[in-house]
Amino acid sequence: MSGTIPSAASLYQRVQRVIPRVEWAAFSDDVEAILALKRERNAVILAHNYRTPEIFHCVADIVGDSLALARKAMTVDADMIVLAGVHFMAETAKLLNPDKTVLIPDLGAGCSLADSIAANDVRLMRQRYPGVPVVTYVNTSAAVKAESDICCTSGNALAVVESLGGERVIMLPYEYLARNIAAQTSVEIIAWNGHCEVHERFTPADIRELRDAYPGVTVLAHPECPPEVVAVADFAGSTVAMSDFVGRHKPARVVLMTECSMSDNVAIEHPDVEFVRPCNLCPHMKRITLANIRTALQETRHIVTIDARVVDGARRAVERMLAV
Repeated sequence: MSGTIPSAASLYQRVQRVIPRVEWAAFSDDVEAILALKRERNAVILAHNYRTPEIFHCVADIVGDSLALARKAMTVDADMIVLAGVHFMAETAKLLNPDKTVLIPDLGAGCSLADSIAANDVRLMRQRYPGVPVVTYVNTSAAVKAESDICCTSGNALAVVESLGGERVIMLPYEYLARNIAAQTSVEIIAWNGHCEVHERFTPADIRELRDAYPGVTVLAHPECPPEVVAVADFAGSTVAMSDFVGRHKPARVVLMTECSMSDNVAIEHPDVEFVRPCNLCPHMKRITLANIRTALQETRHIVTIDARVVDGARRAVERMLAV
């Protein structure tokens, strides 16, 4: 990696609106160490949009939603990738970069949605619905992806479903995403009953209360929210789509119905927009910290590996998604 390493003090200017100076004092040593270690180890950090601002804006090299990280992972020019996200994202990065060392700073950074389904469940669904193609949300293990025909993210799920050209698809594992896509297409969607512990907690009552408390607020909902929440929001889209909406429309006041660190990260880019923050935290995302990113780089911890028996099938499902 080349170029001048920025100082922690200069990076603080990016995040000072959302991180008090007293908090930054606890972050600055780790920030400076990580920046130096990236250069020393020829490493890059991929960070999901739900990462906290000191990671997202100060040490990450590539940021985005699951789809963007999957796409950009293939272009990485480095020996090592540190995935500041959850385990299925690190597996996806490894699938697309088999010759690189991929690290996840905390092995406990899992996903309630990914845990809701196993490879055998997919096989049983195929037996029950023979010949129906299987679309698997990227929030799944590599073993589940390997049993699928194609993957999708919240940003491209509709396009993926319709690209198959059939009358029915099995869409796994998130029930609410499947129901939201079903409302937009004539393709029959056969859903699984997996849920995201962050997005399933949002309700239409939450939106009514927000509109009462903040007149004129624009409500943006993630497609992982329940369909009745999406129905009463002003706009529904992936994390990237929500961020783009704010940039294009510049609402005076906005609320993002998704993991709450997202609001901090978008707010930094749009200081002229007021962000209302209903805070549903993802406990798995929050397991990734500056401290364990630093340790991961120092100690090459924890190396992501994928069972050789599922690699080819999982990579094929992800690559088919990226082709769409």
